[in-house]
Amino acid sequence: MRMQDGLNAAILEALPMPVLIVDRQERVIVANAASRQIFGEAVQGRTFATVLRQPALMSALEAALRRGDQGRVRCLIQGAGREMVAMVSCAPIGSGAMLSFEDVTALEEAEAMRRDFVANVSHELRTPLTALMGFIETLRGAARDDPAARERFLSIMDREANRMNRLVADLLSLSRVEAEERKRPAQRVDVVSLVQSALVTLRPQAEAAGVNLLLEGGDAAIVIPADPDQLTQVFTNLIENAVKYGGSGGEVTARISRIPHEAGLRGPAVKIMVIDKGDGIDPLHLPRLTERFYRVDTHRSREQGGTGLGLAIVKHIVNRHRGRMRVESQKGQGSSFIVTLPET
Repeated sequence: MRMQDGLNAAILEALPMPVLIVDRQERVIVANAASRQIFGEAVQGRTFATVLRQPALMSALEAALRRGDQGRVRCLIQGAGREMVAMVSCAPIGSGAMLSFEDVTALEEAEAMRRDFVANVSHELRTPLTALMGFIETLRGAARDDPAARERFLSIMDREANRMNRLVADLLSLSRVEAEERKRPAQRVDVVSLVQSALVTLRPQAEAAGVNLLLEGGDAAIVIPADPDQLTQVFTNLIENAVKYGGSGGEVTARISRIPHEAGLRGPAVKIMVIDKGDGIDPLHLPRLTERFYRVDTHRSREQGGTGLGLAIVKHIVNRHRGRMRVESQKGQGSSFIVTLPET
């Protein structure tokens, strides 16, 4: 019998899920290793109310101890340096009760992200759709016989329809990138030629905006394992953003350099910087730039045709390539978007 008790204690101790056993006097008599990490090494021997004082959980514990009922309660736990949302199962065991804690923090965060994503997409689509519906109604009524008004409204409708098309394209692109994020690229490509190609593609747009595109450090090929289409998307996005939002400085530079040993990547790397001399970004916004639909200047971004997803796509592509991305900027001093990718 003692051997069986020892085996049960060893099993309980090895469980990855936090477990507490409470006696009829509501005192903690057993706390496994996972629960001690949350509630502290001295949790055993304490009255349960001093460990977690949550009314719903106390009611479930009393029901298990007094009536033999089983219950499941959601509770918020502060411990181990973080806040945890847990589903606590409370069940009678012998003359006491056992409480097991299932960490559902990640599930709830994912659900919150899903709700926010749906709300954001709905909002982004509602604005152009409302505009289109309003103009259609006007063209059927007051502007039916007004050629000038009809032409102006059709131009706006075309712009709003293109905006919705860009949004759908970016959503599909983001979905594909996220699906492939854990799949390492196997093809070896010249990163310099990809940057040069992006510059050539965007040069007409830059010239129309009065922005000069420059390349520094692209003298020799630098071959790395990469998905060429995705990296082209990264460089195109960053350079296009620099032209649109940092073009007031009249110059955008793509700078390529090699790093013999990048500590964060544990080996040789290539660094690509896209630098503008525009108005810069308030440091307050920098940590959130790669969030979906986050915009520093919402009105300006929409006027420029932005969907708010470009930098989120860039972040996921860089992650897939085991790289790093950071932004350096100050108001009035331009911005630098820096991508560092491993060479091996």
